[in-house]
Amino acid sequence: MRLTIAAVLSISVCCLGLTACEPHKRTFGEKVRDTIDPPKGPIEKAGRSIDRATGD
Repeated sequence: MRLTIAAVLSISVCCLGLTACEPHKRTFGEKVRDTIDPPKGPIEKAGRSIDRATGD
């Protein structure tokens, strides 16, 4: 029982940090690029998200 409570509490604490982040507001150019040339898989989608988050 204690292990379950500890696991739930640790997951809750980890998720609290993620809820503080604001989602990136896509610009018009980014929306057009995603429409014309959509990401071809999860790796390319993650790469674009990282590029936008770092400002590259």
